Amino acid sequence: MAAPGTLPLRPSPPAATLQPAGSAANPSVRLVTGFAAFGAGIVNLAISSTFFAAGSPGPGSILAGVVAGLWGTALLAGAVAFLAKDRLGGNRWARYALAGAAAAHLALIVFPASTTSGLRLTQLSALLLTLMIMAALGWLRRRSLQQDSAQQASAEQASAQQPAEAGPRPGRLLVAAFAGAVLVAGITTPGLAASTAGQYAVPHGQHGNLAPGGHHQR
Repeated sequence: MAAPGTLPLRPSPPAATLQPAGSAANPSVRLVTGFAAFGAGIVNLAISSTFFAAGSPGPGSILAGVVAGLWGTALLAGAVAFLAKDRLGGNRWARYALAGAAAAHLALIVFPASTTSGLRLTQLSALLLTLMIMAALGWLRRRSLQQDSAQQASAEQASAQQPAEAGPRPGRLLVAAFAGAVLVAGITTPGLAASTAGQYAVPHGQHGNLAPGGHHQR
């Protein structure tokens, strides 16, 4: 019982541990990584179509087209799996593959072949998107290691009570999705336009059936 003239002491609330500064940014970085993988896959498929569209392609061009097509398909499939699963993607072999792809894009920019002389902008777009994927995966891996070490340190303190981590805010995810989409589109679009698929694309406003004389058929 409290003494007269004194207020009863209330139990102090449990001390809350601070959440990591990058925990709310992890979903945003994951979105940008997935968008960059989608863009890189599409650009590599455009590079593959350019190799096959070359007149009388030799064995080297056919092999390069097959490799670019398989790599673009792998990037698209990897982006879907990365965004669908709530875990860190990109093991050691994936990092080696991304580094090899970046080196190949850089080599084709610096030393272009006869069939790839007009693909410098497309190769540059693929290189930038690949570097974005590598940087984002490296950042996510470092944040994952830091969060694991912080959880282990807090678990050793018996008196510390860590509250449930709040989920990401929808507004931040929406802003991150919009900014990531605009950034990836700004890099992907010039690369696609410089490829063979972009050069033979029908401009907007000119779609429709054309008569043999070249005029629109009514």
